[in-house]
Amino acid sequence: MRSAPPPPPPSGAPAEKGPAARSVTGRVLSVLDAFAGEHRRLTLSDISRRTGMPLATTHRLVGELLSWGALERNRSGRYEIGLHLWAVAAMAPRWLELRDVAMPFLRDLYRKSGRQHVRLAVLDGMETVLVEQIGAPDTGGTGEPVGARRPAHATGEGLLLLAYAGATVQERYLAHHAPATGLRRVLTEVRESGFAVKGRWPGPGGTVSAAAPVRDATGEVVAAVSVVPGAHDAGQRTLAPVLAAGGAISRALFQRQNGV
Repeated sequence: MRSAPPPPPPSGAPAEKGPAARSVTGRVLSVLDAFAGEHRRLTLSDISRRTGMPLATTHRLVGELLSWGALERNRSGRYEIGLHLWAVAAMAPRWLELRDVAMPFLRDLYRKSGRQHVRLAVLDGMETVLVEQIGAPDTGGTGEPVGARRPAHATGEGLLLLAYAGATVQERYLAHHAPATGLRRVLTEVRESGFAVKGRWPGPGGTVSAAAPVRDATGEVVAAVSVVPGAHDAGQRTLAPVLAAGGAISRALFQRQNGV
């Protein structure tokens, strides 16, 4: 549903000036990026503040994004990501294939784990991105939309992906974050064991989860599948079905990519 244009901003709003002013494309992308993370519904003032752009500029760009369907305006007058943008993004070939292959096994893992919360995530830079999830409404870790980002150390799937990301990525992460005591040792343990159970190691809190790798046809770890158990001490008990699911998705991905 395409929304009506936003109301006009207050008069006399200052405009961006100087060589540091962003390009039109950069401004548009910054508006969309304002909705990242937990900021799913924003007012025009919220968007202006989060992008650092004047209200007049924000008002104009938001109006164009509304017309195209990248944004929608809900009944309360706040803005949110529009269905058209979501539909376009959902067609990204890299993740569309992964989700398509993984879904039957995610559903099976959901049943075998006693209907615990099941997640599929990938590593993007220094964060994990939630690609798909199936979960019970009262399970910890729910409430995050598909596409949500978390620091890599905060989840089992993030620890696993970081462990397989290679030395360069790990050193960059440690240099910028270094969130947990002994994280370097933790990543070594995860790599050697082939799985991650968040909650076993020291460091700040995060989502307790058991995670296993998903490999593509070349053997590279491209994603992690995990179960977020309702009880904080249940991560180890969910490990066997998670490992089985990771192996099954990897085999299916191998067959898809090799035309078997």
